[in-house]
Amino acid sequence: MSKLAHRVKDLKPSATLAINAKAKALRSKGVDIVNLSAGEPDFDTPGHIKEAAIKAIEQGFTRYTPVPGIPELREAVCTKIKEDYGLEYSIDEVVITCGAKQALFNLAQALFEPGDEVILLAPYWVSYPPIVELAGAKPVIVGGAQERNFEPDLKLLEDALSPRTQGLILNSPSNPTGLVYSTEFLQGLAQLARQRDLVIISDDIYDHLRFDGKGPENILSVAPDLRNQVIIVNGVSKTYAMTGWRIGWAVGPKEIIAAVSRIQGQSTSNANSIAQKAALAALCGPQDCVAEMRKHFKRRAQLLYQELSQIPGLRLTAPQGTFYTFVNFAAYYGCLTPSGTEIKDSLSLCDYLLEEARVATVPGIAFGDDNCLRLSFANADEEILKGVARIKEALTRLKPAS
Repeated sequence: MSKLAHRVKDLKPSATLAINAKAKALRSKGVDIVNLSAGEPDFDTPGHIKEAAIKAIEQGFTRYTPVPGIPELREAVCTKIKEDYGLEYSIDEVVITCGAKQALFNLAQALFEPGDEVILLAPYWVSYPPIVELAGAKPVIVGGAQERNFEPDLKLLEDALSPRTQGLILNSPSNPTGLVYSTEFLQGLAQLARQRDLVIISDDIYDHLRFDGKGPENILSVAPDLRNQVIIVNGVSKTYAMTGWRIGWAVGPKEIIAAVSRIQGQSTSNANSIAQKAALAALCGPQDCVAEMRKHFKRRAQLLYQELSQIPGLRLTAPQGTFYTFVNFAAYYGCLTPSGTEIKDSLSLCDYLLEEARVATVPGIAFGDDNCLRLSFANADEEILKGVARIKEALTRLKPAS
């Protein structure tokens, strides 16, 4: 067999996708699994969006489109950003991608190279480190304590910067914590970006799934002067329950967006034509479906937090958005399962909960914090209640090591 390229030797599969696949495989065999690992809404794509896709097929809209996307969708993205953030962009500052993940990947390829360093705020989304590494750059992790809502200390963040630091990836509301970075933190981060001329990639994929009644906010909301240093990444996956449609975008300075488009032109070319028409309907059509899903996610967040709070030893913070919560289970590390296996870390605890409690969760180590597990509330109320009850019962069967 031919040898593999060095860049893929240490590349690991996505932990979230791997566990979700394992849970689905068990379910397909008839095992009653409560899946609290899912990274996608459990709602169906709204009807008017599906109808737009059907119409596109019937009209024969099945050929190549411009690499950066159809002009009307790029214009709709500009309109949406103006409505949400009050920011003006033109369509040549927008590229439509095969999901927000491709936007992030292409941006890393366009902006970073060997020898560069990129700051990641832990807990971080699982794909950030490999995306940076595949560009040849080095992820530099700066963690935040749970007591501070996982916000890193700005002094620690400043200390992590070096002459090789080229950028930072920011995600708020956050996967995995479900928390929103405070205005004060964003202002402090903006000041560092000004001083060090840092590029900031703002991953806003959950910006409409926040529960405080406020509209979308990102670093440009507190520092609009950084417009030429910030690239906004977003998509339709989470807001409109369109994960499988694979439509995202990047918005930013023309020269960066042009570079991303060139990279895309030599990889995937345009995003799916039919899905682009569906995304256009999502952005331009009625938004009551978004409010309805957000209402359910908020109620489920409160339900999950309430139920988990009754389990001794857990440390948790109420989610402010997304459909995740990040819970500290470290009080149970060092305990023994009924079969005598030690719970050493988040991975072994996830395995125990899946095998013994039949509940799928995601180990915190995948997000840069081994003390925690990520639990998703993209699930029906009864499934959430059943899942937490199973977790509680499984934890009571753990015994302290002698």
